[in-house]
Amino acid sequence: MQYPSARLGTSGAVVQRCLDEGRPAYVGYFPVGYPNLDDSLRAMQAIVAGGAGRGADLVEIGIPYSDPLMDGLVIQRAAARAREAGTRTRDVFRAAETVAAAGAMPLTMTYWNLIEAYGVDAFCRDFASAGGGGVITPDLPADDCPEWIEATERHGIDRIFLVAPSSTDERLAMTMRASRGWVYATSVMGVTGARDHTSDAAPVIVERARAADPTIPVGIGLGVSNGEQAAEIGAYADLVIVGSALIRALEADSFDDGLRALSRLSGEIAAGVERSRR
Repeated sequence: MQYPSARLGTSGAVVQRCLDEGRPAYVGYFPVGYPNLDDSLRAMQAIVAGGAGRGADLVEIGIPYSDPLMDGLVIQRAAARAREAGTRTRDVFRAAETVAAAGAMPLTMTYWNLIEAYGVDAFCRDFASAGGGGVITPDLPADDCPEWIEATERHGIDRIFLVAPSSTDERLAMTMRASRGWVYATSVMGVTGARDHTSDAAPVIVERARAADPTIPVGIGLGVSNGEQAAEIGAYADLVIVGSALIRALEADSFDDGLRALSRLSGEIAAGVERSRR
């Protein structure tokens, strides 16, 4: 699939490069500051490095928030611990620099209140300066954010909005038009979390999104927990997004054991993504 370069922005260009290689892109999510700032940076490096030379193409850096509407229990607990450790919004910039240095494209997922509190233009400026490519805003309506659109245009940050199985055709088309880089399609109704089976709604929402606007990549998140599921999703989505399963992999007898488990899982998911189109 070849997408128009005008819609790809910075992060979408990475997705297009993966598609040109015959595979979707793999996005790994991890919250900055969990279990503390330095260890979260090591975890992100492990997600990028993966195992057997395979890892994430993009890293979605979560910013801990006190009222996470979309996050499931695993991410909520990790975010609460990060907040207790003193994590602040500005720490995402150091995380972005770490991810970029490791060889992946930094993204961030954050709720609007945190951006607004930091300063909309300042957030885009500082994230771009740290090497960041795109921002996922789960609670920001795409049809009511002129300040965000202006700031992201000014600093070259991709706007990654969300669509869901409940989205009407009209809202789906509007959200796709407002996005740049790629669009995040949630495959289930509800909060994040690894699941035993992928959702039957996943291919349907991807098909609907492409029918509404075929000029921008579509990624699937919510539920992927292993390489087999990554291969299943990657057969039709442009990006495979994994979060809760990576955080759970870090839960081990020691942090170093958790890092090794995290690297193995990231490599397994990357391998699944690679074979998804074969």
